[in-house]
Amino acid sequence: MSMSDLQLFPSKISGTKKDRKEIPKSVEMVKASRMWDLGYKGRGVVVAVLDTGCQHTHPDLRERVIDGRNFTSDYNGNPKIFLDNHYHGTHVSGTIAASLNGTGVVGVAPEASLLILKVIRGNGTSSYESVIKGIKYATDWRGPEGERVRVISLSLGGGIDDPRLHRVIKRAVENDILVVCAAGNLGDGKGYTFERTYPSYYPEVVCVGAVTEDKKPAGFTNTNDEIDLVAPGVNILSTYTDNKYAVLTGTSMATPHVSGAAALLIEGYETKLKRTLTEPEIYRLLVNNTENLSYNRNSVGSGLLDLSKGITKKKQN
Repeated sequence: MSMSDLQLFPSKISGTKKDRKEIPKSVEMVKASRMWDLGYKGRGVVVAVLDTGCQHTHPDLRERVIDGRNFTSDYNGNPKIFLDNHYHGTHVSGTIAASLNGTGVVGVAPEASLLILKVIRGNGTSSYESVIKGIKYATDWRGPEGERVRVISLSLGGGIDDPRLHRVIKRAVENDILVVCAAGNLGDGKGYTFERTYPSYYPEVVCVGAVTEDKKPAGFTNTNDEIDLVAPGVNILSTYTDNKYAVLTGTSMATPHVSGAAALLIEGYETKLKRTLTEPEIYRLLVNNTENLSYNRNSVGSGLLDLSKGITKKKQN
C-alpha cells in the first residue's frame, strides 16, 4: 500500500455463522426500536455506502439495495459489478439497514435504501481518486423516482489531507447530504494522544468514535477535537458475505449505527415538520440524540448515540 492510498480501518473478526435470528445488541444499545415503534424505519431515505461493495443478494439486504456502482479496478473495472469481494461493505450495510424480516439480523434503519458504491478493492485499500469519484457520484445520483442520497457512510481513512477530497465533501454537505465517517483505529487506549485520519478529521463531517458494550471508549478508537459522538464498535454482529453473519470490531462498525440513525431521524422529523431537513439540522438532531458519558470530549464527543430522546408519534393514514 502506498501513501497515496486510503484503507479500511482494521476490523477484528470474531467468527462467522450461517444462521442468526436476533436484533444485534448494538442496535438495541442505541435504542433504534424506539423509533421503529413510532413507525419510523428509514423508509424513503437513501444512504450511500462507500466501501468494498455489498453482497446485495444476501437475504437481509436484497430488498434494501436500490442501486450501485464500482469505482475500483476489481472485476476488470466493470462499473456495473459492485459485489463485495472482501466482507467489510456487506457488514457495514447490514448495520445500517438489514431488513426486519423475522430472520437473520436487523439494522438500525431496516427500511432505508442503500446505494452501494464500491470504492475499496478486495485487498482493503482504495485510491483517493476512487473515493472522490464515489462521493461526487453519490451527490449527483438520482433514483428511478427522483430519490436523492441523504447520508454518505464512510468507514475508511488515510493520513493525507487531500484538498480534492475535502472539496467534494464540502459540496456534498452544501447539497444537504450528511457525511458520516469513522474516526479511525489508531488509538493508544489512554485517550490522551491526538490522532487524526481523513476524511474523518474534516470539520464538515460527522466523526464517529467507538465504545464498548459497557459504554467505555474502545482502546483502539481515535481521540481528537473533531469527534462528534460515539456508537457501539466492539463485537458488532451483522451481515457477512456468502449469506453469513459475523461479529466485527472497529470504528468502521460504529459509523453505520450513526448513518442508520440519521435515516430514522430524517424520516421522523421530515414527517413531523412536513419539509426537507437541511444538513445542519440533521447534524443537530444527531448530536442531540445522545447520552452524556463522563469521559473526555476528545474521546466521546457529545456522547453515545441514543434514539430514545423522543419524537411525536407518526400519524396513521
